[in-house]
Amino acid sequence: MAKNLLIVESPAKAKTIEGYLGKDFLVKSSYGHIRDLVKTDDAIDVANNFEQKYEVPSDKKAVVSELKKLAKAAETVWLASDEDREGEAISWHLYETLALNEDKTKRIVFHEITKPAIIRAIEEPRKIDYNLVNAQQARRVLDRLVGFELSPVLWKKVKPSLSAGRVQSVAVRLIVEREREINKFNAEASFKIVAQFTTGKGKEQFKAELPQRFEQKSDAESFLRDSIEAAFTVSSLEKKPAKRSPAAPFTTSTLQQEASRKLGFSVARTMQVAQRLYEAGRITYMRTDSVNLSDTAIQAAEQEIVNAYGEKYHKLRRYKTKSTGAQEAHEAIRPTYFSQHTIEGDPAERRLYELIWKRAIASQMSEAEFEKTTAKIAVSTRKEELVATGEVMRFDGFLKVYMESTDEESDHTVEQSGENTLLPPLEKNQSLSLKSMQATERFSRPPARYTEASLVKKLEELGIGRPSTYAPTISTIQNRGYVIKEDRDGRERQYTVLQIADDKVVEERKTEITGAERSKMFPTDIGVLVNDFLVEHFRDIIDYNFTAKVEKEFDEIAQGGKDWTIMLKDFYGPFHKGIQDTLEHADRASHERHLGTDPATGKPVSVRVGRFGPLVQIGSADDEEKPRFASLRKGQMIETITFEEAMDLFKLPKKVGLFEEKEMTVAIGRFGPYIRHASAFYSLPKGMDPMDVTEEEAIQIIQEKRQKDKEKVIRVFSENPDAQIENGRWGPFIRFGKQNVKIPKGTDIDKISYEDVLKWAEADPKGKAKAAAKTATAKKTTKKASTGKSKK
Repeated sequence: MAKNLLIVESPAKAKTIEGYLGKDFLVKSSYGHIRDLVKTDDAIDVANNFEQKYEVPSDKKAVVSELKKLAKAAETVWLASDEDREGEAISWHLYETLALNEDKTKRIVFHEITKPAIIRAIEEPRKIDYNLVNAQQARRVLDRLVGFELSPVLWKKVKPSLSAGRVQSVAVRLIVEREREINKFNAEASFKIVAQFTTGKGKEQFKAELPQRFEQKSDAESFLRDSIEAAFTVSSLEKKPAKRSPAAPFTTSTLQQEASRKLGFSVARTMQVAQRLYEAGRITYMRTDSVNLSDTAIQAAEQEIVNAYGEKYHKLRRYKTKSTGAQEAHEAIRPTYFSQHTIEGDPAERRLYELIWKRAIASQMSEAEFEKTTAKIAVSTRKEELVATGEVMRFDGFLKVYMESTDEESDHTVEQSGENTLLPPLEKNQSLSLKSMQATERFSRPPARYTEASLVKKLEELGIGRPSTYAPTISTIQNRGYVIKEDRDGRERQYTVLQIADDKVVEERKTEITGAERSKMFPTDIGVLVNDFLVEHFRDIIDYNFTAKVEKEFDEIAQGGKDWTIMLKDFYGPFHKGIQDTLEHADRASHERHLGTDPATGKPVSVRVGRFGPLVQIGSADDEEKPRFASLRKGQMIETITFEEAMDLFKLPKKVGLFEEKEMTVAIGRFGPYIRHASAFYSLPKGMDPMDVTEEEAIQIIQEKRQKDKEKVIRVFSENPDAQIENGRWGPFIRFGKQNVKIPKGTDIDKISYEDVLKWAEADPKGKAKAAAKTATAKKTTKKASTGKSKK
């Protein structure tokens, strides 16, 4: 038995560390938290200083039993969970649950899994930091109290099975408020003037733009008309050097944002991949709000930059964390070894590692140097001047490795502008020839909807949440159905272009697609309903400043500056009173809107949240005749749906004709529009409006789907038509009733018998096999019996 037992959180980390320590160390994993608050109402004794009742979940009992046995036999137990508050709490839970002896227990921390870091940690052990533990306890207790007391209020006053959370509800509020800003926004049109000039020397030409825009088409037209006979000269020319500095190394938040922009990763995926890289010893700890680099890292980066790019590309930089509460770790996210430009691993790991490497190495590189030229161009017939700009890179510096992306890039519509990569040589008072000029109608844009990454950025700006909470917060609000992340198609919009042609101004109408969304976050109707109820009755809980203040108090507890029980008492008293007042006095929440009157029946038309989601209703519950209902379609919301749009929903389901002497009906279901025919369902192609489907199109959709299904089926077993071999996404498989059965590797498809199917189905661990086999046997027996009868 080894003298030392070292406990980490994950098996992957244990495996990596075990290779660095000798035979005297046994490294084991706790598989994360080994205990949690009990699920019952008595988990927290509010009257007794918020004392907690914990339990070891059933799936962790075997782990705890093994660790207890090993800890008893070891001379020293080393608690090596992560270095943040959550990690400190895990060490404390291990200490308590395993009943460890303080004299033979040591706590170690490291922010990278390398041999020197592990050895250094072993040489510098400490005790459990109870300030960090108390900060985590305060967060856990407060969030449990909010969830457990607020959720029943929602069940009673809003809708059953709802839940609320402190940080999650604030995140939903941000998304709801942004959606309302967008809904209220009125786009304003203006005309942008862009001209193209030639110098008369060879093929030299460049673009220039009028800095101001014209609100009226007539003013833009007037400018173009005045330019037809105008003379154009360079009125001023300015050249000045410009520099661009690299961004700081990644924190949790900036990594999530940049991985979203550059790699298309969700916040949760970024953290999963980063966790694997950390546990494999590739990068430093990935939950941090520090931009600091250690002296060792700075020296390693310098050596790599000088070796790879040369001395002039290096510039030592020390970054300071702006956040006053930055306490989660000691260093920014960086590669453990700067000499490793790339790594082995799956594509996601390689891409994220390279992003981290580039950002960290760029942070220690020289500025990029440019020469920026600005030319102003006078128009003889007008007082306004056009402006042309050009930029020449004189030294690439850090841009040799990395350029940071921005959220605006994804929202920006590419449009004609006066930006030039390079201007031709120009001189003051030089005459220019006008090649073309146009005024394009452009529209102001509403605030952008949040992506996962931009929501993290906003939460961080407001001081809400911490590195460890961003990913779970965003996952939770989507899992609860308060927010949906999706793509939405844009809509067509016409705009006007005026241009000079044959010495006159010509007008042209063009069409563009506007408002297309990619992976944006939209509130659902139930999210809006819950948000409005919480804003009305629990404003403090989802107030941005209040939530940020609570986070600061957690920081103060972590630094030993505040008693965690006092902080909780200050919070809980007013909160609990608010719960009681709301239960007693608040009306039941209603998100109902009256839209108008049905012209056919004279009954009221309203829209509200029903048991299965948002719906339109014609009539009321008091009527003798039962009300008619229609579900809202994707992209429609209670707040914005119009009377006309609502009435259109009652046009479906719609009969579109006959096929094979059976009716075809178009309707909209949970997964979108479809055609129903002979008890079978056929999805409509993307973009096809269910209201416009003709009989011919419906027949074509049915026939194409049938043909695809035929091509998918390789073979049907005569013994049981419910058993068939099909072509799947990952190759052939057996569909056996409702069960999918794997075909063993190397099996000849043509030689598979029905007995093989039964045998493989029985052996399938998914549990449906026996039932399916019984059904098949029963069908077979029934078939034989009925055949016998018919023969008689």
